[in-house]
Amino acid sequence: MPDKVHPNAPHRFVAQRTLGLAESVIREMTRLALHHGAVNLSQGYPDFPAPAILKDAAQRAIAADINQYAITWGAKNFRDALARKYSPLLGWDINPEAEITVTCGATEAMIATMMALLNPGDEVIVFEPFYENYGPDCMLSGAIPRYVTMHPPEWRFSPSELEAAFNEKTRAIIVNTPNNPTGKVFDAQELETIASFCRRHDVLAITDEIYEHILYDGRRHIPIASLAGMRERTVTINSLSKSYSVTGWRVGSIIAAQDLSNSIRKVHDFLTVGAAAPLQEAGVTAVALPESYYQQLAADYTRRRDLLLQILEGCGFSCFHPYGAYYIMADISAFGFPNDSAFVQHLIRDIGVAAVPGSSFYRNPALGAHQVRFAFCKKFETLEDAGNRLRRLKSR
Repeated sequence: MPDKVHPNAPHRFVAQRTLGLAESVIREMTRLALHHGAVNLSQGYPDFPAPAILKDAAQRAIAADINQYAITWGAKNFRDALARKYSPLLGWDINPEAEITVTCGATEAMIATMMALLNPGDEVIVFEPFYENYGPDCMLSGAIPRYVTMHPPEWRFSPSELEAAFNEKTRAIIVNTPNNPTGKVFDAQELETIASFCRRHDVLAITDEIYEHILYDGRRHIPIASLAGMRERTVTINSLSKSYSVTGWRVGSIIAAQDLSNSIRKVHDFLTVGAAAPLQEAGVTAVALPESYYQQLAADYTRRRDLLLQILEGCGFSCFHPYGAYYIMADISAFGFPNDSAFVQHLIRDIGVAAVPGSSFYRNPALGAHQVRFAFCKKFETLEDAGNRLRRLKSR
């Protein structure tokens, strides 16, 4: 008989795939902000109201008893609405019956896609700095991440470094544009470089495009699925969260070719069954909003970005100019702290403002040891309050 495991043995009942996981640094910063009463510029959720037209649509749906399960891969009228919106953007007639899956946010969309399309040992190329979920998603799906660094101040990648990351084990590449945390918007040339390697090596592109409408200074969002030869090898992930200021609704979507969608839908079904039915109904209203809504959204966020840039630069930060999303990466070298973690602890505890340490966005923490990320998806009053507190900082 095998020896009994001592009841106090570490990891006795813990799956090996979870041993390398840690608490989300972003969510940890929110927890610390609440504990210390700090202004939360760490987590990317708006502190201002969602559009009234969407709240009204959700309330009407609940009152109309749209409160039971929708079809697992998404309510038909919502999938139809998504197809109407994205067909002209992607350049083909999307079949809502076979090529769209509605998920519980973009977070579930990403893990469902990776679990459905990747095998253990497959390699996935990830640009860094990266949104913190991508590494754990690789671990949970058994894939191996290979990182390609984007270099400040413009956050460009080296085509030769990217090419070197592709090999016979490469199965997918994750492209997040507009990018969290940097605010980078991949341009047409960069996307075509990525697409050319995908076509050459028969690799999937898994895209995270949730900030598609939050763009500045004339930048344009280009879905990589719209490029030649990419329709059949791209999984386009999106969400209502950012464009409509409803991060708590957890309504995401996946657009992918039918063979890819078939596998993704199976995983999605057994992960979550489906997204909230009344909120999908409200999503029909959301994605049908006119172009003027998105123009106003970008204009309002431009004002917030410019305000926070002015505050941060006036306090001694060296900021990397964002062209999309709603984050600012800033260099903290002027303040003389040994690393980003020590600085953020001081910022939260003694100054009363929460940010995210830059090292959490890199495979090698040293690359982000003098960077922090601020979120500006906040009321102007919140940003002004943060500015008043940040002015207590002393550069060294």
